[in-house]
Amino acid sequence: MTDLALEPASRGAPQTSSRGAISIRNVVKTYGSGASQVTAVDDCSFEVAAGEICMVVGPSGCGKTSLLNAIAGFHDITSGEILIDGETICGPDRPMAAPGPDRVVVFQNGALFPWKTNLENVAFGPTMQGTMTEAAAKARARSLLAEVGLDDVAERFPGEISSGMRRRVEIARAVINEPRVLLLDEPYRALDALTKQVMHEALLELYYRNKVTIFFITHDLEEAVFLGHKLVISTARPCRPKTIIEVDIPHPRDRSVITSPRFRELMEAAHEAVRQEAVAAFQAGDKEG
Repeated sequence: MTDLALEPASRGAPQTSSRGAISIRNVVKTYGSGASQVTAVDDCSFEVAAGEICMVVGPSGCGKTSLLNAIAGFHDITSGEILIDGETICGPDRPMAAPGPDRVVVFQNGALFPWKTNLENVAFGPTMQGTMTEAAAKARARSLLAEVGLDDVAERFPGEISSGMRRRVEIARAVINEPRVLLLDEPYRALDALTKQVMHEALLELYYRNKVTIFFITHDLEEAVFLGHKLVISTARPCRPKTIIEVDIPHPRDRSVITSPRFRELMEAAHEAVRQEAVAAFQAGDKEG
């Protein structure tokens, strides 16, 4: 099944938010011990403003996902601290953050319930948590599906729609929980270029209508520049910022910005920074993981 077309994601002004500011301070993450010890993240520090789309880009295996997992509360950090809205979620006294609905993750591989309709999948979280009645959750779910162009497949099952549509359902399912931070780990990696474009517009449509900070890991530089307020270019492993590029193209955006001179300038700057680290990773023998 092909994806449904969306109108350009520019119908509303970007929302501002007072929630979801991320502070990453001197974070170190090591795995193993002794001769087998591997440092995935080392002395990593940067800030993500509340309501900002932060794109984290770097070579495969550089430690980006380790950093995301620490923010999500999936594993501990070795040292340093991570704060959300000024509150330490992990640090010296609490190496591992407690997972919570304030930080929702969307991974590369989806996890929709195949026996539930798309509407039921989106409504599932707040219904189970008791934050909404079933009727309210379904009403909100239907609204979110409409925002991403899927209102006419709400009553279908995930197996009856395309992979790109399923990714949009997963994003809607994350947003319905009203997280402070939406954590995206290469969610569109397996999609073709045209489907990615639809996904980008759908994500921006949700972003413009819902107040949420987005922390997005990707290898796709065009994706990073098109979506992001800032690009954090990571070094080869261990992960730390090599450079931070502020994307000064105003939001709201649509696909027309990719032909602008400024977009190409930002692409070239990002490409050169990433290329240097990719060469370093290749020479060091790092493998994707």
